[in-house]
Amino acid sequence: QVQVVESGGGLVQPGGSLRLSCAATVSFFTLYVMGWYRQAPGKERELVATITSSSSTNYADSVKGRFTISRDNAKKMVYLQMNSLKPEDTAVYYCNALRSTLERRYDYWGQGTQVTVSS
Repeated sequence: QVQVVESGGGLVQPGGSLRLSCAATVSFFTLYVMGWYRQAPGKERELVATITSSSSTNYADSVKGRFTISRDNAKKMVYLQMNSLKPEDTAVYYCNALRSTLERRYDYWGQGTQVTVSS
């Protein structure tokens, strides 16, 4: 059974840093586009960052220059290093594993980890 499990969330002061981790027990991990999304109270889920199998990255404008996504294919892990955190970064952060073939779409989500930025 596929599992996507996030960890590393918590409470941090503005300007601080956190590193989120995501473990994905999927077959053919290297074929997946891995992503981090977030959802703040009363708002829709939004893209934070994605990373392809070749480590090409994409970031939301709001986190560019502050967040870094990376992956370790051997460990089937993806990370989100978050620096210079702001109160508006407060949200539940979700990890996503996405792969599409001609036959089907593989789309898996974790349960989320809470990040709270507050003094």
